[in-house]
Amino acid sequence: MDLNIIKQLQRDQLAHMLESDPGKKDLVIDPCFTKLLDRIAGVTFLKQHGVDKIFKLDPTQKSLGGSEMRIYFVRPTISTMRLISNHINSERFDDTQRNYKIVMVPRRLHVCERVLESEGVYGSIVIDEFNLDLVTLDTDLLSLELPDFLKSFYLDGDHTWLHTIATSIVHLENLYGCIPNVYCIGKGAKMTFDMMNILSEQSRADAVEKEENLKNGHLFIIDRDIDYVTPLCTPVTYEALLDEIFGIDCGIIDLSDPINNTQGGKLLLTSENEIFQSIRNRHFSNVFEFISSKAKELKTIHNKKDDLKSVKDMKNFVSNDLQKLKQQQKTLAQHIGACETIMKSKTKANFEEHTQIEHSILQGIDSRGSITYIEECLHKQINWLSVLRLICLLSLTEDGILPKDYKNLRTQFLHSHGFELMTSLFNLKKMGIFTEQEIPQSAKSLGKMASITKRSQFKTISKRLNLVPKSPENVNLRIPDDMAYVFNGAYSPLTCKLVDVILSRDSLVNLEDTFKMLPGGVYHERTISSTPKPTGSYTKQTRPEDQIVLVYFLGGCTFSEITALRFLARSKGYKITIATTAIVTGNSFLDSVMERKPI
Repeated sequence: MDLNIIKQLQRDQLAHMLESDPGKKDLVIDPCFTKLLDRIAGVTFLKQHGVDKIFKLDPTQKSLGGSEMRIYFVRPTISTMRLISNHINSERFDDTQRNYKIVMVPRRLHVCERVLESEGVYGSIVIDEFNLDLVTLDTDLLSLELPDFLKSFYLDGDHTWLHTIATSIVHLENLYGCIPNVYCIGKGAKMTFDMMNILSEQSRADAVEKEENLKNGHLFIIDRDIDYVTPLCTPVTYEALLDEIFGIDCGIIDLSDPINNTQGGKLLLTSENEIFQSIRNRHFSNVFEFISSKAKELKTIHNKKDDLKSVKDMKNFVSNDLQKLKQQQKTLAQHIGACETIMKSKTKANFEEHTQIEHSILQGIDSRGSITYIEECLHKQINWLSVLRLICLLSLTEDGILPKDYKNLRTQFLHSHGFELMTSLFNLKKMGIFTEQEIPQSAKSLGKMASITKRSQFKTISKRLNLVPKSPENVNLRIPDDMAYVFNGAYSPLTCKLVDVILSRDSLVNLEDTFKMLPGGVYHERTISSTPKPTGSYTKQTRPEDQIVLVYFLGGCTFSEITALRFLARSKGYKITIATTAIVTGNSFLDSVMERKPI
């Protein structure tokens, strides 16, 4: 899939939207779109199409100055509509003459129009929509940049954004052809597929006739709630650590050092950056080796200038090599600074001991020792999100925490980090992330033996799919031979393992019992041919390199999962494209379902 087509189409649509209102206009942008619009168009592009001033939508501002035409480019939320209404009413009170247009992204919602009507501004505005869904972040990566979906769907049960997700997949099929094999993993995935069928009944028929390039294609729609474990694990690959420590926003990273309060500049992280492409998927322990080798290489190239004999040679060196060399040296210096910050952060956070406890939890050994370590962290008041990740990881891998331990950990956590987090813990319980283990009455009479003999669902799935290697120390971190390298050889992401297992088997019959253990189950749908074929990926006539795979995460995915899927693509020869509602880290994952953040 050439994802640059999507970017060009979005630029054309944006230009058409802006030029539909002739003359100068001001653009008021929802903060969530600032970097996103930079990736699609940029300020120069907006200026070329009539935009005079650009404002960021700010709740603290009651009114704005500017041109006679103002366009609001915003998400369709009730709070945003009320804020815009306050702007308009304030300026009408001051007798300011201005035309207003609200562009809802990615679509207009009736509830928003009702809010505008109740605020008394509906008759004074023009309402439009801009269908901006998946944004190209890299050659194999697409994102809706919709982090709110996780909480709205899995906690609040709001299905509003499923329409946007289904529409984004239909748009992809309209561009690249219909995908014949669809695997819906989870309840939300099945709902999305059903909505796709409603939206694209005719376009699917057209796609069959006009496209052949996706005849061996596979679409995986994966619910985040089938695997809450992976986001909570500490990453060890370079790109994932960059996101964990600095935060990557729409493919852009600010390399300022949060520990030493130093400035490092902003950097666009894509495969077009030669140095970054070489180290992004490496285990962190192998990054310095490459950087050191690259630094020596650049120094050798730079020293070539001393051997130049003529003015012509010097001129060629300056015009062809010098500018590229300086840019690479600058980029290399930025990555060296980033690595130093990561090392300092790991040292400060007691990284080795923390990851060792994680590995024990994933392997299902010494749960008592894990609880003791968590209690020590609570007494020391170590970062609340870091401790909460361990607590939730323990709960998820054990099908809940034993009642006595659950009450103790919950109480100690609230004492340590504040009772305002009580509602947040309730949210985690509602989502099944931090729960109390249910022990049947018959088992209670057996005492402690019940908890010893019981095997959790995670442990069962882990054993059947080999998520936890028997000998993690044997996993090659330098030249990876197992996707478990993304977590130090201790764990393979469940979501990625499912993709691997399904693609590599001719039949899914033997996996049905395992699939039934996943929330919402697994559904295999065929969208083109009604002719029965072996369920799974490829037959002897279909080579792995012919397999085009789209993996779509609902509720967000991590860079560890992205790296694992890239490993799968390299090792098996698949052409994998990844789409997601957002890219998350363990901290942002938990933070998104919090009601109130501690001070």
